[in-house]
Amino acid sequence: MERTNAWKKYTKEEDKKVVFDFAEGYRKFLSENKTERECCSFFEEQARVAGFQKLEDVIAAGTALKAGDKVYAVNKKKEMAAFVIGKRPLSEGMHILGAHIDSPRLDLKQNPLYEDTDMAMLDTHYYGGVKKYQWVTLPLALHGVVVKKDGSVVNVNVGEKADDPVFGVSDLLIHLADEQMEKKASKVVEGEDLNVLIGSIPGAGEEEKERVKANILEILCKEYDIEEEDFLSAEIEVVPAGEARDYGFDRSMIMGYGHDDRVCAYPSYKAIEQSTDVEYTSVCLLVDKEEIGSVGATGMHSRFFENTVAELMALTGETSDLQFRRALTNSKVLSSDVSAAFDPNYPSVMEKKNAAYFGRGLVFNKYTGARGKSGSNDASAEYVAELRKVMDDADVSFQTSELGKVDAGGGGTIAYILGNLDMQVIDSGVAVLNMHAPWEIISKVDLYEAYRGYVAFLESK
Repeated sequence: MERTNAWKKYTKEEDKKVVFDFAEGYRKFLSENKTERECCSFFEEQARVAGFQKLEDVIAAGTALKAGDKVYAVNKKKEMAAFVIGKRPLSEGMHILGAHIDSPRLDLKQNPLYEDTDMAMLDTHYYGGVKKYQWVTLPLALHGVVVKKDGSVVNVNVGEKADDPVFGVSDLLIHLADEQMEKKASKVVEGEDLNVLIGSIPGAGEEEKERVKANILEILCKEYDIEEEDFLSAEIEVVPAGEARDYGFDRSMIMGYGHDDRVCAYPSYKAIEQSTDVEYTSVCLLVDKEEIGSVGATGMHSRFFENTVAELMALTGETSDLQFRRALTNSKVLSSDVSAAFDPNYPSVMEKKNAAYFGRGLVFNKYTGARGKSGSNDASAEYVAELRKVMDDADVSFQTSELGKVDAGGGGTIAYILGNLDMQVIDSGVAVLNMHAPWEIISKVDLYEAYRGYVAFLESK
């Protein structure tokens, strides 16, 4: 069954402008927020402006929550949940949009700075699933925080302004690359070779053994108040430098870093901001660490979401453990994560009848996983049917997909973790080209249809 191209709904210039305006807001967000900390800070500020109250302030004030109230909670500056309290009791379930705000990247090691042959370098450890060879010869930026022993925080963002320096990982010149070119793609660039070049001028001290490193440390101290030991308590991410850009003569697409999964996180938040009069409590859950298994205190496996829901229930007068368990089991979830777009340059890994295509709207993946659906949340037929009706009633363009041909590979999302809480869950997001590459591509109309679909889901009865 072939789905119609969603652009056909937006032939009038005024209709097309709505799509492009929404996409422009997203493009700016993507350009300015390249780490999970930056994304969390952005969404928290947006929530404040939209009238959401911080949950800890509501708890401190002892204020009871009622239908229409808007609250949010932040976990360790890397994870956030926003709620609009519904007309029905929480024990009757929630409508949850769950996305992740971390993306593949390079992280600086705890002792990263060294000098080799009069070059100052930073040692890295890649984060998430990457083709390592894609990260060489690119202009890179440094984003993150340095936390000093006294608790003060130095925010790092270098490489984005027009007058900022950029950084990068070098590659072997083609003239001397005969041996390198014989290697498998997974070995052409090794993980330990993803070292970032950051300087080459030696310092003035003649007695210094590593004078280039010493000069870099002097710059770091003078301009950022950072000493070498401060790297021990730093989280600095190496990401592609530069803004997300319109892509194609018709400007129908966006190329940028971090579409996976911020292209779902952004419309998920915008949807809950829009949906203020809801039957069931609406939730936008934005988590960290999905790219490395959803582990740790800010990943989906943590107790943050469950603990936050328990606090909400106490503020709405539902205090029993049984009511809490009912709230979880009665909930419905769209695991808002990206899907692989069909690429006509690489058709052999896709099965055309069950692939996602640019321009055909929101993508539903009934299951992900690998090979025999291993590690997958497999949504029930009843839930899929329910969502079909919700989308059709709202005239949302949607399509269904698998993550490539059977046995061609696979992947996972946070869906199974929420499914383990006995919720109804399905993966639902935007198709992406170049997924996990430094520069990914999405369709603007798919982004907008995702937003419309998320609104329809939150407002469904």
